[in-house]
Amino acid sequence: MEQSYTKHTKIDPLFHYVLAPLSLVIVILGVIQFIQALINNSFTLSAYILLFSGFALFFIVVKVRLYALKLQDRLIRTEESLRYYILTGRRLDPRLTLKQLIALRFASDEEYSLLVEKTVIENLSAKQIKLEVQNWKADFHRV
Repeated sequence: MEQSYTKHTKIDPLFHYVLAPLSLVIVILGVIQFIQALINNSFTLSAYILLFSGFALFFIVVKVRLYALKLQDRLIRTEESLRYYILTGRRLDPRLTLKQLIALRFASDEEYSLLVEKTVIENLSAKQIKLEVQNWKADFHRV
């Protein structure tokens, strides 16, 4: 599968279509049951358990996803720093933001160092960087 600016976002079906919606549904059901218990003045242990376990599950799902994305961001920063050093023999400019580095990873080696310099000089946004890429280097290992 070829990647380009228009087709580079990644959907993880298990996360985006199963875990996230399911955990949200459980939170909603917990809130509904808790409100019904409030209205009927019939607090049961199951109302509390469903409400708190629903929130716990939702936060666990979100937090696990955020941990994976944070780790991925750190790896991208390291990979792109090494890549720039291998291509130029110099260290990356510390003014580059993480979002810029994430966008730069799609540039081919031939255009990478020039695009890095242009990004630093013109302070390009991630979207602008991706639009500047002529030879898209696909990334199929994203989380």
